[in-house]
Amino acid sequence: MATAAAGALGLLWGWLWSERFWMPQNVSWADLEGPGDGYGYPQARHILSVFPLAAGVFSVRLLFERFIAKPCALHVGIQDSGPYQPQPNAILEKVFISITKYPDEKRLEGLSKQLDWDVRKIQCWFRHRRNQDKPPTLTKFCESMWRFTFYLCIFCYGIRFLWSSPWFWDTRQCWHRYPFQPLTSGLYYYYIMELAFYWSLMFSQFTDIKRKDFLIMFVHHLATIGLITFSYINNMVRVGTLVMCLHDASDFLLEAAKLANYAKYQRLCDTLFVIFSAVFMVTRLGIYPFWILNTTLFESWEMIGPYPSWWLFNGLLLILQVLHVIWSYLIARIAFKALIRGKVTYPGRITPRFCILHSFLTSFLFSMPGGSWTISSLACV
Repeated sequence: MATAAAGALGLLWGWLWSERFWMPQNVSWADLEGPGDGYGYPQARHILSVFPLAAGVFSVRLLFERFIAKPCALHVGIQDSGPYQPQPNAILEKVFISITKYPDEKRLEGLSKQLDWDVRKIQCWFRHRRNQDKPPTLTKFCESMWRFTFYLCIFCYGIRFLWSSPWFWDTRQCWHRYPFQPLTSGLYYYYIMELAFYWSLMFSQFTDIKRKDFLIMFVHHLATIGLITFSYINNMVRVGTLVMCLHDASDFLLEAAKLANYAKYQRLCDTLFVIFSAVFMVTRLGIYPFWILNTTLFESWEMIGPYPSWWLFNGLLLILQVLHVIWSYLIARIAFKALIRGKVTYPGRITPRFCILHSFLTSFLFSMPGGSWTISSLACV
């Protein structure tokens, strides 16, 4: 029995690391064992160094949020206090936990008779109870400030590194002599730091306040880690740096808009969101398909030809592009409807158009992938 299990595991391991899957024709793992130049060629064992680094990134985050982000939050007027605690009530708590967090009118009337409470008082109790499960604004501000700082720094590093890289100016260099493309120190640090950051986000999900989007963000981080790891093992790191830098270009703007919203800087929030939307659409609908996909699909086909992992890699990139189109379509559609519905104006300084568009901006802002996936409602003032 043990022999059969060991044999099955051996077959699975051999299939997982099959050279026919990972490598172009006439290339083996042994060919990439040579030292090359710089840091040699990417090896699967390099990924192991990510885990202690991710733990270090997580530790830096804790220190950053406590000694930098929190004082900044307090400085802009965010209170260091939790949500309002509703009056303890065993009956309402049982309904909230076991039945529904959003009771309908019929249930509210029944509870009103049972408790001899006014319906509005019961509605307020459920609202405060729902808010109790949400992370406080101070916590969200600190988290967004950490992400903003990292995304901005890694984007600046990526631009600085790619500016002196030949494949930034000529994408055909991504496939020149592939897969015999040795690592440089800058490329290695860029890749490993991005991977360590997303692993740290995976760790922090289990220690942070648990949110409704836990499973969604867990899958998101897992998919990101999978793509980065896959491209590293397959030595598609040159085109991988282009993909990472392109996505980082809009991420820090989203976090900046969230910071402005938490601090109640309404106009700054709207302005940053508009800039984020423009950068998002230009990079994801323009540069990504015509620059990234062009080189991964056509230039690579011409220079190295397809092989199994090539098909998988491009399939994942195409799925990512489909998601880009869907997200951009949602932005454009909701913004267009908001503007159309607000054609009629009313006296005073606030018009329905402003209120609807402002609500759209702030609600969509926190439902974007990579954000917190929570809907924020701001008053039209």
